[in-house]
Amino acid sequence: MPEKGIKLLRHKDILTFDEITEFTLTAVKNGVTKVRITGGEPLVRKGIIQLVRMISNIDGITDLSMTTNGILLRDYAKGLKDAGLQRVNISLDTIDPGKFKTITRTGNIHDVFYGIEAAKLAGLYPVKINCVVKNSKEEEEAKGVARFCLNNDLEIRYIRQMDLVRGHFSVVDGGSGGDCSLCNRLRLTSNGKLKPCLFSNIEFDIRELGFEKAIELAAELKPECGSKNETGEFYNIGG
Repeated sequence: MPEKGIKLLRHKDILTFDEITEFTLTAVKNGVTKVRITGGEPLVRKGIIQLVRMISNIDGITDLSMTTNGILLRDYAKGLKDAGLQRVNISLDTIDPGKFKTITRTGNIHDVFYGIEAAKLAGLYPVKINCVVKNSKEEEEAKGVARFCLNNDLEIRYIRQMDLVRGHFSVVDGGSGGDCSLCNRLRLTSNGKLKPCLFSNIEFDIRELGFEKAIELAAELKPECGSKNETGEFYNIGG
């Protein structure tokens, strides 16, 4: 969460569950098989379990996952699993309670620990941990998270700290994110902008263009390599 807060969207600008589901259905008809619900923080969206259920009922999706900070996961894990969610990625950059509170500004790390256990009990496997590092996984905080993962049957992915405006990003250690040569991802923002690349200003409004046309243009005009994004912020387009 930015220190100065965020710019809130008007309710009418936010995609409805029906719009998200219909768009996803169109995307699946055009070859998409993997869907990830992210944010911001997806668990603060009222009715999120219903959205998961609606998406999971779409034939052709082979992988339905969610990225979350884990703070609310204890209350939602079983419901999400029952609704059709298959697995979760949980953001965790330190296991030190004080440093965690500093990083998140308000968070209680024990809520994340409870969320992780709830995810495991619910069967949301594999439970993956996203750990942001400044330079490498040899940093002390990252090594602490790695030990925690080893002791708790969790998979870890190291993500270099990114900067949209400066164009700083790299391949995820333990995953395929950030590898432009392999990337075939499209990102849909909460207000209906379809982005073919996180590190690009290119976007297509699915309400203005229609779902099919927006997907066609995003796939056709997807950059060969990421560069910079000078129009978005991580809190409103995801990380």
